[in-house]
Amino acid sequence: MAIPVVDLDQFLHGTPARQAAFVQELGHAFEEVGFVSVTNHGIPDDLIADLYRLVQEFFALEEQQKRKYEVPGLAGQRGYTSFGKEHAKGSDAPDLKEFFQYGQTVSDGDAIAKEYPTNVSVTDIARFDETLFNAYRHFEKSGGALLSAIAEYLGLDPRYFEPHLHNGNSILRCIHYPPITHEPRSAIRAEQHEDINLITLLVGASADGLQILNKQGEWVGVTSLPNQIVVNVGDMLQRLTNNMLKSTTHRVVNPPREMWHTSRFSMPFFLHPRSEMSLACLDRCIDSAHPKAYTDITAGEYLEERLREIGLKK
Repeated sequence: MAIPVVDLDQFLHGTPARQAAFVQELGHAFEEVGFVSVTNHGIPDDLIADLYRLVQEFFALEEQQKRKYEVPGLAGQRGYTSFGKEHAKGSDAPDLKEFFQYGQTVSDGDAIAKEYPTNVSVTDIARFDETLFNAYRHFEKSGGALLSAIAEYLGLDPRYFEPHLHNGNSILRCIHYPPITHEPRSAIRAEQHEDINLITLLVGASADGLQILNKQGEWVGVTSLPNQIVVNVGDMLQRLTNNMLKSTTHRVVNPPREMWHTSRFSMPFFLHPRSEMSLACLDRCIDSAHPKAYTDITAGEYLEERLREIGLKK
């Protein structure tokens, strides 16, 4: 499926007319499809290549080496999470994946630092930590620019999200879907789900498999081209906009049997705000045709609720 394509450079450096057009293109895509491909996204190709190479090295380590980086009690929010620990909301079949999560580094004395676990340092692979840090900062910057455009689309101050994103609770997740060695319980590497956060930025996965559920109830494949990232709306943004912007159901399906011997790698960046941000539906998104659909909740409370639903928190 060809999802809408937008050029972030037009918003960052274009004429006022091009910036306004970008805002409308992005907003309309998020209303109608919930997914968009972004060109000129600002994340350097060599950084993405380094990230993939180092992450592949990490997942190739012996199981006992990887387990050194799995920290009980963190609900998978930092470090390694071993195979089969997570499942989609409403499903008891574990997803066929292992992953490594890297979170916020607070360097300006912000008191919010005490809310965040320390990142797990990987000593077995040179430059692993610094590469994840650099990628995280680039994702934050690109995601912030996209949310600035969304704020404009919603009729808000373009800087509306900025204070909520500063030292926010975003997560860079490095996922490995290992080769399939026996008949799986499910044909799905990652069961259908919606993301929890505001938006998700995904740099090209190493193999096909991502599918989204369209308005006709059909599953359609999504592939990002080189030099593009795929960005989708998460449940927090859907909630904030009272369902105006669409958090699209998606999944990762198993490859054809002749490709079972292959791995799939994927690097989503889940852009989260600070925990105290209110997700109460915006007044401008509520009217007689669209009554308020959700009770008020903060981003932190909502995240806790969802982590329990997907089995990462008990």
